[in-house]
Amino acid sequence: MEALFIFIAKSSGLLLLFYFAYFLLLRKETFFNSNRWFLLAGLITSIVLPFLVYTKIVWIDPTPVSMSAIDYSRAYYTPRAIEQASFQINWNYVVLAIYSIGFLALIIKFALDFYSLNSVLKGKKVHQQADFKFIDISENIAPFSYFDYIVYNSSMYTASELENIIEHEKVHSDQNHTMDVLISRVFCVLFWFNPIIWLYKKAILQNLEFIADSEAAKKISDKKAYQYTLLKITTHESCVAITNHFYQSLIKKRIVMLNKNQSKKWNYWKYYAIIPALIAFVLLFQIKTIAQEKNQPQEISKTNDSDDIYNITKNTTDQELKVIAEKLKKNHGADVAVSNIKRNAKKELIGIKINIKKGTEEVQTIQIDGDEAIDSFGISVSTEKNGIKKIGIVTDAENDKSTEYQNRVAEVREYNGQNMPTPPVPPTPPATAALPPAPVAPEMPVLPKDLELPPVPNMSKMPKPPVPPRNTTDRVAMKDFDKKMAEFQKKMDAFQPKMDAYQDQVEAIMSKRGLVYDKEMEKYEIAMDKFEAEMDKYAALIDQQLGADFEKKMEQFEEDMKVYEKNMKEHEKNIRKFEKDNKRS
Repeated sequence: MEALFIFIAKSSGLLLLFYFAYFLLLRKETFFNSNRWFLLAGLITSIVLPFLVYTKIVWIDPTPVSMSAIDYSRAYYTPRAIEQASFQINWNYVVLAIYSIGFLALIIKFALDFYSLNSVLKGKKVHQQADFKFIDISENIAPFSYFDYIVYNSSMYTASELENIIEHEKVHSDQNHTMDVLISRVFCVLFWFNPIIWLYKKAILQNLEFIADSEAAKKISDKKAYQYTLLKITTHESCVAITNHFYQSLIKKRIVMLNKNQSKKWNYWKYYAIIPALIAFVLLFQIKTIAQEKNQPQEISKTNDSDDIYNITKNTTDQELKVIAEKLKKNHGADVAVSNIKRNAKKELIGIKINIKKGTEEVQTIQIDGDEAIDSFGISVSTEKNGIKKIGIVTDAENDKSTEYQNRVAEVREYNGQNMPTPPVPPTPPATAALPPAPVAPEMPVLPKDLELPPVPNMSKMPKPPVPPRNTTDRVAMKDFDKKMAEFQKKMDAFQPKMDAYQDQVEAIMSKRGLVYDKEMEKYEIAMDKFEAEMDKYAALIDQQLGADFEKKMEQFEEDMKVYEKNMKEHEKNIRKFEKDNKRS
């Protein structure tokens, strides 16, 4: 349970690191696609990196120990009195129960969202066009895309508005943004207790909208009409949770990003700013240092040719036992199984079983069980002149059996002595001088409440036209069709006043916007022109302070990073070859 809590803490720290790097450095840049992969890389790193732990062993001088013979009379179980334990709350189980409740609730919510999506798509007519599947629905739901499905209600928009919406949703579908939505949703289910993951998900969805707006605006001639479409869509509050829907509560930010100049290429250095932080994280939390006593064969065995002894005392921890087993496997090819570990109230070893094997051949087995702490002993490995190794469990009382026990000997060949490949050194980004604060962009005019569009009439109550008969020469069928058409016309005449009233309201509000909001937008555009001029001066100042060749340095740095990545792949290949050669040896 403690390991789980440590993993959660590390993962949350990495999420926090990537989120603040995005929020402080990248949020206002127009590198939307790069931001997308940066945010997804943060999610993957937060899961994978906590599992990558490097174990570093520090050898220290051991405390002299006077070894005595192991008391094998304690090798049998001795009955002990059982103390009556008082009732205590296991807070680990309480925390696990709370987490399970939240996890189960979000899983149910996830399933309900899929059910809601299926209800919208089920039974609808699909129009296939290229790689997209268009579905025209009658429900009052904001337009959305789900993989290659694009869903909208055409009766709620004009032809130009619908064209803008479809171009936007095509970007979502073509770039497979639904996967980003689902991945972020899964992380929210797994780490629901962490508030950062909800902010992280919001950043991912916001950046996806920036991508779709940017790409759609390139294909639309009237950018202002596209912005008006964004404002109109704000009247739709109903949307499907697990889809890319056209409406988002960030219209102001989207319009600002649409009108923002492209970021300078040298700003790509901000992506590499995360690398030193990740290196610091690895150095601080992913390197585990274990203190190991230096071997002193003369204290345990009087055999002169013994070149490796692993001491086991009453204070040896479970982790140290694991490290001993791993080193014996790695260095000498011996399989060591440690079991039946028992400790007293002082955490001292009072029982242990060690079984050493080489392949299918058993070399040594020792088992101790009692009420008192064990006497120290060691696992000895000695090498003869012919390169054959002998492994056994030894104490001072059985020096003559230190390397050969009950006439059973382990034969292990030495490795070929090659050194582990050295990893390449990453390049250092160009140093940046202290810069003045960047100009602040003007704020987007706020749409007054009295200029918001009224809600669209309920189109589901609009009468549906009758279907004409297939055989138009059938007089009876045509007469019945004419009768239904007359009834349909009466219903349309009754419904038309609602549409006329809505149209009059929209025209009145749009005329007011032309008098008020458009003037504010003109002022905003003038302010944006001034802001762009200030940004040009600011860029010139940056070039002056950082040097005219800064972009060249950044380009060289990017080339060096590509070479470094290539060298890292080669290094990983050499590591695998090294491990393979050692395993074969």
